[in-house]
Amino acid sequence: GLKTALLERDDFSSGTSSRSTKLIHGGVRYLQKAIMKLDVEQYRMVKEALEERANLLEIAPHLSAPLPIMLPVYKWWQLPYYWLGIKLYDIVAGSQCLKSSYVLSKSRALEHFPMLRKDKLVGAIVYYDGQHNDARMNLAIALTAARYGAAIANYTEVLRLLKTPEPGSGRQRVCGVRCRDVLTGQEFDVKAKCVINATGPFTDSVRKMDDQEVPNICQPSAGVHIVMPGYYSPDNMGLLDPATSDGRVIFFLPWEKMTIAGTTDSPTDVTAHPIPTEEDINFILNEVRNYLSSDVAVRRGDVLAAWSGIRPLVTDPHSKDTQSISRNHVVAISDSGLVTIAGGKWTTYRAMAQDTINAAVQAHDLKAGSSKTLGLQLQGAEGWSPTLYIRLVQDYGLESEVAQHLASTYGGKAFEVAKIAQVTGKRWPIVGKRLVSEFPYIEAEVVYGVKEYARTAVDMISRRTRLAFLNVQAAEEALPRIIDIMGKELKWSEQRKKEEFEAAKRFLYHEMGYKVKSDQLTDSSEICLKPSDIERYKKRFHMFDKDKKGFITIVDVQRVLESVSVQIAENTLHDILNEVDVNKNGQVELVEFLQLMSAIQKGHISGSRLAVLMKTAEENLRQRTVIPVDRSGGGL
Repeated sequence: GLKTALLERDDFSSGTSSRSTKLIHGGVRYLQKAIMKLDVEQYRMVKEALEERANLLEIAPHLSAPLPIMLPVYKWWQLPYYWLGIKLYDIVAGSQCLKSSYVLSKSRALEHFPMLRKDKLVGAIVYYDGQHNDARMNLAIALTAARYGAAIANYTEVLRLLKTPEPGSGRQRVCGVRCRDVLTGQEFDVKAKCVINATGPFTDSVRKMDDQEVPNICQPSAGVHIVMPGYYSPDNMGLLDPATSDGRVIFFLPWEKMTIAGTTDSPTDVTAHPIPTEEDINFILNEVRNYLSSDVAVRRGDVLAAWSGIRPLVTDPHSKDTQSISRNHVVAISDSGLVTIAGGKWTTYRAMAQDTINAAVQAHDLKAGSSKTLGLQLQGAEGWSPTLYIRLVQDYGLESEVAQHLASTYGGKAFEVAKIAQVTGKRWPIVGKRLVSEFPYIEAEVVYGVKEYARTAVDMISRRTRLAFLNVQAAEEALPRIIDIMGKELKWSEQRKKEEFEAAKRFLYHEMGYKVKSDQLTDSSEICLKPSDIERYKKRFHMFDKDKKGFITIVDVQRVLESVSVQIAENTLHDILNEVDVNKNGQVELVEFLQLMSAIQKGHISGSRLAVLMKTAEENLRQRTVIPVDRSGGGL
């Protein structure tokens, strides 16, 4: 019964909502604190979160699923302690318990999670929580709201609140906002009986638009996550480290065929562009090393992407103790009628919204019915089934992996994407050209993403698809094609295309960990190699640098490749050399090559194309050396 408009300064889910741990959970550690401190508020929060977890898995089954999470135990006394805690978690969930938790022996635990550290392992406890595709879930909520009549707009910034004197008392009351279209610069007013501030870490900046004197309630905290290759974890089993070296909790989870590890928790300033630090990345890697077998080399070079999200922790403005951080959400109404919802967490978004609207209806005497969101199916849920992808394969000739991805991303709307997929011209797959070879994202998703309100290349690589969150180099590789398709759909000029490319590169470089990844090899990188290794690598280098110039160029590499009958396109070779050419002078010097090999040995870099290419070429050349036959009487 309410007319609703949603204004978003950036893109839907561009903030913390897309940078979470991807879990839909009640919070095992909150339950532990509730029991230890006999804290009723914490208990209620866990109970509510578990109810909301069940609802979210029901209303968006294509985007979410139960995930078993293993808690490895390395001391005998911890086994009954953790088992009791996890069983209580099941009991609090009641009928909404996803699956019952269970205990595993050491051998069974290693069967399920072969990468686990074996020594001193006593056993493990496995419990279930939910996992989702957070940015797509956020978008599904926005699209569902639009379907039910809400007016939603991304890239629309609120500049100030509009106020009018209240009849009778003369008090200033909020009656709307002045906003600006970020993409065109056009400004306009939106009038409203009630304005709700739901801006996460930016809560206080909007509260100060209402009243400059109001004290801050948001205490922002940065949480960094890293993404590593899928082989670091089993396909369907997560890991929880309940007590890290500094008392934080670290999750190690399979997601989109990759592995997510995180998170950290450190105070930060509020910014729209949080940046992951090398210190945080190394902290997570060290914690992961503590739990994985010594057979698995945990390498810095295996970090494919890294991001930082800002948790909007709040102090309750109604509380006498202003220092105490509320772990639950807080709804506050100012003297001028501005309603603020702050705090909370992803899992309880619906309950937060319900509490906020109830408070707004009461404070502003709005005419509205009761909440209908419990059990309300989100965009894509209708028509989805676990076997929907088979129909996509059979009806359209899509690859099985691509079909599964489309079904789990768009649900019942996957057919709309399949309909616009281009014919490949191959025997198989019949339709669906991939954006990059190792990920199941196809070109048709870019066209469809524009219909889902994507307006920039960053929207496409990070939130309509999740490429930037899975592999920054793959995202960069896909950028030119994505910008071409978006340019055609949105009628971009060549200048706009260049701007989009630069903006997306900046985003990947700073916010998605490309910078800290590329900083692993700089012109000041140390060379830590044994003398025998240095000699071996020098020989390999001089096979390419025949003229003893002290550097190699594209021409040198092409010459050696031709001699072993390998052909690589010139622009690809240019990219391969550019990855190693730290001083960017168009050539790779011997020092740069030794820095590269040293960084690979230390695990700071992995997957260097030049290193693999030179090693392969050397081995091929060695096999082709002529074997002397004079001592055998001339041979056959």
